[in-house]
Amino acid sequence: MNSSGSGFKSVKPFRSGYFGASIKLQPGYTAGVITAFYLSNAEAHPGYHDEVDIEFLGTTFGKPYTLQTNVYVLGSGDGRIVGREMKFHLWFDPTQDFHHYAILWNPKEIIFLVDDVPIRRYARKDSRTFPLRPMWIYGSIWDASSWATEDGKYKIDYRYQPFVGRFTNFKAGGCSAYAPAWCRPLSASPYRSGGLTGQQNRALQWVQSRYLVYDYCRDNKRDHSQTPECWS
Repeated sequence: MNSSGSGFKSVKPFRSGYFGASIKLQPGYTAGVITAFYLSNAEAHPGYHDEVDIEFLGTTFGKPYTLQTNVYVLGSGDGRIVGREMKFHLWFDPTQDFHHYAILWNPKEIIFLVDDVPIRRYARKDSRTFPLRPMWIYGSIWDASSWATEDGKYKIDYRYQPFVGRFTNFKAGGCSAYAPAWCRPLSASPYRSGGLTGQQNRALQWVQSRYLVYDYCRDNKRDHSQTPECWS
């Protein structure tokens, strides 16, 4: 079918935690197809929601997959969707085997990980730029031809269907929205203030120096009045 996608959602929302899944992507022509694993409260706060994304942007023959990470806070803000995209190529072929992709979210920071390697850290500066409301876990695959592959240059081609995203080895641990107030958020850091260890920072720098292909803070075409975290 070319009119619907497929997905799943956690039974309960969380206010912090570690959320991961092992995913294997489809090879070949997948332009326009998004395979995603993410946190969101869009159903609870339509038009004014928070979201933390791991998205695989479909690709054409011979080109690598792009992994996009994104953070939305309070939905549209002043009427404009304010995304905080960072895009990466991977150091392996994600179609050949399952690899583990995870989001660690607590009130101080969001860390995106691939096979336990941190690829991005998004630290809390203030409540305007950081998601703090409970979110559900989602996985999905769907047609995003208007923007997914090279900004919509290449569209989905249903001659290559079915398009399949394979998920297994789910991990979800932390504080649900219904947990007592004393529930302690998970952290990747040994420090009370958060942050990464020296080894984790070196791994992060290795990924970002070799595999980062887009950083919203470095995009001069963007209006950074809505992303004050870029100023520092």
